[in-house]
Amino acid sequence: MVKFLKPNKAVIVLQGRHAGSKAVIAKNFDDGTRDRPYGHCLVVGMAKYPKKVIRKDSAKKTAKKSRVKAFIKLVNYNHIMPTRYTLDVDLKDVATLDSLQSRDKKVTALKEAKARLEERFKTGKNRWFFSKLRF
Repeated sequence: MVKFLKPNKAVIVLQGRHAGSKAVIAKNFDDGTRDRPYGHCLVVGMAKYPKKVIRKDSAKKTAKKSRVKAFIKLVNYNHIMPTRYTLDVDLKDVATLDSLQSRDKKVTALKEAKARLEERFKTGKNRWFFSKLRF
């Protein structure tokens, strides 16, 4: 069987607090681990999406509207839906398993992920990923 849940694949979270949010796979664990004996992956996603930026806004207002809020989470394969999109943002070194161990490591990882996602949004690529999912 072909493995299609690979790093940088855009997915939609289906269950939990961030249900309906878009995320990117940072690392996948197909065979599971000792404490999670099922297929799961580490995802970095969008908790708050950027607002619509229009041309007549000031630079300050544009900067405020293009802010995002990120989340980092371990998710079961059954609780995500893969999409056909990939996001070429390097999140492997940001989101690691030991970044989830303590609160301050997670906060620093979230800040770094937020910065990288905002930078990606400002380039204008991957428009689909940065638009809110309406359903």
